[in-house]
Amino acid sequence: MSRPRYRYRIYILTLIILVGCGVLLTQLYDFQINRQDEFRAQVPTNYEVHVREPGVRGEITDRNGVVLAKNNRNYQLIFNLKEIHQDFLQHFWEQHKGDKEAQPPGIVDIINNWVRPKLAQQGIDAKYSANALEAHYKTHGGLVPYVFRDDLSYDQFAHFAEHNLELPGVYVTVNPRRIYPFGALASHSLGYLKQWEKGDVPPDFKHYTGDPKGISGVEATMDQYMRGNEGIRTILKNEKGKNLRVVDYVKPSQGSEVQLTLDARIQYLTETVLRRAGRAAAVVMDPRNGEVLAMASVPDFNPNDFIPNISAKRYAFYRENKSAPFLNRAISNFPPGSTFKIPAAIAGSIHDLHGMHCNCVGFTPYGKAKIRCWKTWGHGVLDLEEAIQRSCNPYFMKIANTIGTQKMVDTYQMLGLGQASGIRLPKESEGIVPGSAQWRRDNRNKSMTPALTGMLSIGQGDSEATPLQMAAVVSAVANGGKLYQPRIVRKVSHPDLGIQISNKPKLKANLIQQGLAPNHLESIRKGMFLAANKVGGTARRAAPDEVEIGAKTGTAQTSDLGIKTHVAWTVAFAPYDNPRYVVAVAVKRGGSGGKVAGPLVKLILTGLFAQEAGDTLPLKKQTPYVGNTDLIEEISLPDDNPLAAAFMADGETGDEASSIVIIHPEPEEPEELPQPTIRAEIDSRGSVIPRAIPIQE
Repeated sequence: MSRPRYRYRIYILTLIILVGCGVLLTQLYDFQINRQDEFRAQVPTNYEVHVREPGVRGEITDRNGVVLAKNNRNYQLIFNLKEIHQDFLQHFWEQHKGDKEAQPPGIVDIINNWVRPKLAQQGIDAKYSANALEAHYKTHGGLVPYVFRDDLSYDQFAHFAEHNLELPGVYVTVNPRRIYPFGALASHSLGYLKQWEKGDVPPDFKHYTGDPKGISGVEATMDQYMRGNEGIRTILKNEKGKNLRVVDYVKPSQGSEVQLTLDARIQYLTETVLRRAGRAAAVVMDPRNGEVLAMASVPDFNPNDFIPNISAKRYAFYRENKSAPFLNRAISNFPPGSTFKIPAAIAGSIHDLHGMHCNCVGFTPYGKAKIRCWKTWGHGVLDLEEAIQRSCNPYFMKIANTIGTQKMVDTYQMLGLGQASGIRLPKESEGIVPGSAQWRRDNRNKSMTPALTGMLSIGQGDSEATPLQMAAVVSAVANGGKLYQPRIVRKVSHPDLGIQISNKPKLKANLIQQGLAPNHLESIRKGMFLAANKVGGTARRAAPDEVEIGAKTGTAQTSDLGIKTHVAWTVAFAPYDNPRYVVAVAVKRGGSGGKVAGPLVKLILTGLFAQEAGDTLPLKKQTPYVGNTDLIEEISLPDDNPLAAAFMADGETGDEASSIVIIHPEPEEPEELPQPTIRAEIDSRGSVIPRAIPIQE
């Protein structure tokens, strides 16, 4: 019985061995034959890494080639952190030979105790972010240099270039940096940059230096053109991560140059004049093609403050300014007041009311309510030209109620009101035309009554427009009926690709083809001429000496920061017979259009024609203007101005409709800004100081 049992055990053991060998052979076949390529790929070998470098940003110039944004040579002190680390370890182990328990310090301590004392001896030490440096080393090693200082003077750069042999891994280099040579000049039009962040790194790169991007003004809208092509350095590394050689290098290239329609000297003139007001906007336009020669908004800011990043203190100073310095008021909504009588006159002329007369008795009744004329005892019988000259409310309300709401709205929208103009600037407001489809969607509980239709014609109630929109409308009146799209970008050209955006005016509408007879248009122009040049005209303070112009004032009732006040307007074209300039000015908390905005228009036009006469307008670096919220009853002209003592009508007050209209307080100007890169305060050891910083200027 024992032998069979013994043999049975041998059979079982043999079977187990055979099955085990079969499984093993099957696995060996799978590993060595079927999955051979998979395991070969995991064997350590040489590999390539790609290091990305930013392109060179293109410049921004004015129409005459004056550079408004460029790239200066920026002298930097950079660290190759891996080289510094290796140099330190070499010295460390020489000092600790045989000491197996010695522990070398981390990269931050190496920088603080090994590198910075030597930098201090040469006078170029600085505060820095220790966390940023440590994260940079863990991510990039020695492939991407760490920028320790980017504000070296040329003398510091030259000195260190001769003495850097004492500090392996510490170098000086030159990189382009954005600069705005004229400071705050045209800051709202130019905009500013934001530095790249970790979230901007695409998945294709582990070692990446990004481009600053425009987040405001033309820097934002033209960002895709101005960014130069990236550079890529391809480095071969062995299985231990050691650099072997550079196998390929594509140099970064220059981005496109953006030429603006702005004239830097006219811009400086306009901004300087506008600083007589606390918060205001002005647009100077060429009516022959829609080019914006100047666009000013006060208060303003210095875009250089954002390069390479803005300090927390400076950013808080801007943000806490109640006058909202980042808001571009030239493309923001204002209640337009009597400047809306110009499109009302166009609407009436298109719809056969050109020859209409109106007996102004000082008010227009709407049921039990009355909307007054600014001249409370009335103007008497007026035609269209006189109604524009004297800015008579009942005349234009009669036009509006005669042709009806829809025809009024259609004409206003045909003139580009109630919609963005399409200028290449971000955050352009559309304005508001009461009775339009958009207005009805936003005001479902409101209907357009005869009173509200009459209010539309005089720019009161819910009506809103931007200074840029009004400049475009007045340009169409000035040039014979051609409504051009406003332009601030004139041309974009690339050094290799050539012209990318050409200098071509864009005609949006021809008023003559829309039914406005040329002689009717001339009557509107004549009314604006009378307003600026004849006794009784509301815009006489806008007319410069020895130049005939056409103009229209406006005084819109509104509420600002909880105070009932006005927006003062004047729009003008000049010279009358051959218009080359249109000027639109709007001033917050202005007493009246004639007394506040009119003198500003006059000063701008005086400068423009002085330039035509051969005088050179100044052009200087502009410091930021803080602005204010003061009430401005009048802006006085110099004593030697002959218009200062002349008799003139004060014009509309803006309060004529207060008896039936509820004035809704306007909110503070919105500032929905992209968050810029804010520079934190750093202590001497490289740590961020966790405290609030008092705002001082």
